[in-house]
Amino acid sequence: DAPLWHRIIPEVFAETVAKFGDRDAAVFTEQGERWSWKELGAKVDALAAGLLALGLQKGDRIGIWSPNRPEWLLIQFASARAGLVLVNINPAYRLTELEYALNKVGCRALLSAEAFKSSDYLGMIRELAPELGQATPGDLHAARLPELRMVIATGEAQHPGMLRFVDVMAMGEGADLTALGAVTASLAPDDAINIQFTSGTTGTPKGATLSHVNILNNGRFTVERLHFSENDRLCIPVPLYHCFGMVMGTLGSVTTGATMVFPSEGFEPASTLQAITDEHCTTVYGVPTMFAAMIDHPDFESTDTSSLRTGIMAGSPCPIELMKRVVADMGVAEVTIAYGMTETSPVSFQSHTDDPIDRRVTTVGRVHPHVEVKIADPETGATMPIGEAGEILTGGYSVMLGYWGDPENTAASIDADGFMHSGDLGTIDAQGYANIVGRVKDMVVRGGENVYPREIEEYLYRHPAVAMVQAFGVPDEKMGEEIAVWLVLREGQTATPEEIIDFC
Repeated sequence: DAPLWHRIIPEVFAETVAKFGDRDAAVFTEQGERWSWKELGAKVDALAAGLLALGLQKGDRIGIWSPNRPEWLLIQFASARAGLVLVNINPAYRLTELEYALNKVGCRALLSAEAFKSSDYLGMIRELAPELGQATPGDLHAARLPELRMVIATGEAQHPGMLRFVDVMAMGEGADLTALGAVTASLAPDDAINIQFTSGTTGTPKGATLSHVNILNNGRFTVERLHFSENDRLCIPVPLYHCFGMVMGTLGSVTTGATMVFPSEGFEPASTLQAITDEHCTTVYGVPTMFAAMIDHPDFESTDTSSLRTGIMAGSPCPIELMKRVVADMGVAEVTIAYGMTETSPVSFQSHTDDPIDRRVTTVGRVHPHVEVKIADPETGATMPIGEAGEILTGGYSVMLGYWGDPENTAASIDADGFMHSGDLGTIDAQGYANIVGRVKDMVVRGGENVYPREIEEYLYRHPAVAMVQAFGVPDEKMGEEIAVWLVLREGQTATPEEIIDFC
């Protein structure tokens, strides 16, 4: 019943800043930063004006290569304000992947953290562009990165050939915002605003190109299922370079005025638990392994999670037993499951907070508003009957604009009817609840029988010694394919292959 928004991100952001000015907008517990919506709005305007002062123009691509830091949040909304296309670069990328991503989409600027864990980001950039040593900051000409003109580094240090983030901010502080306002006014809801690289099972990463309409509505409808308001405080331990962080997290919060809490640069169970306690978070996001790590952490028993009301577990199949522990042990009574893919902005299915618990632990919920889905025969494309497995296809506003500069892969993924092919196998029952049963390519055909790895995995998660499971097919002369399983055991637990087989 809620109409689709045909709006741009800066417009909605400005409304939220005006409406909730003095309330907490963002808290970065590791860095000790806390901003109200008014403060966040001023910082975003200053950075956006600074980016324009550097000569960046509407439609230029700007890369962000950083873990979850305050600069990430600022660049997300400043780039949108200035009409730049934000390119999310995985913090785990190495040289070849970084070079490929920057060149594939023609990044004109790159905002980079100095380092994270074992990654020396600036060192890798210097390796790709040794010309930085002699370059004037903002006017780079590098043989291996022909489109890149500027590298903006976070931190206080001055690096040869690079601009400092704080200086770019300073360029825009107190600046006349007339030119910036004109750029923002010229933006259209269907303009490309974000590129996220997705890795398939083969080949190079593909740049899923998303619009304001795509990600703004998806963030909004995701938190709507959680009954979000400005009184919610969302703990975001998931990475910002991924849709989970920057769409379901930050954009969802912007559409409602909820507070964003970032526990650490990368996920750490202890810091996440601490942030939930200290900031009285009402909501927490995570992939299944994150929730498992928090519940199994030594600090869990002494953590006060009583403020938690709801959350989302998504990103990979959610084991039923783990879902039950999140409800019972963490007290997240209204936790929901979400399913989707980057190419669909990302959420297609999500459970409701008041769905019966058995539905929330055994399915991925029902279809999102304004989204169309179908279950199709992977071979013929024919729509499957209710309850029968087939490939999940998604249509509607959330389908990406395409893969940047890659019409071939775009055409192979989005069919003539506008449906995005997920590669996932699923069923939808008579009540509209979806269940993911495997991958089209992962389905094991054993002696002529279709076997879905997910079913085996779910069963093995019931074993008390098992922490993680992956089932897969291996070639077999007699059966065509046989079933193999990798297991990771819980700390301090033991099990033999024979015990596991007996359990089955």
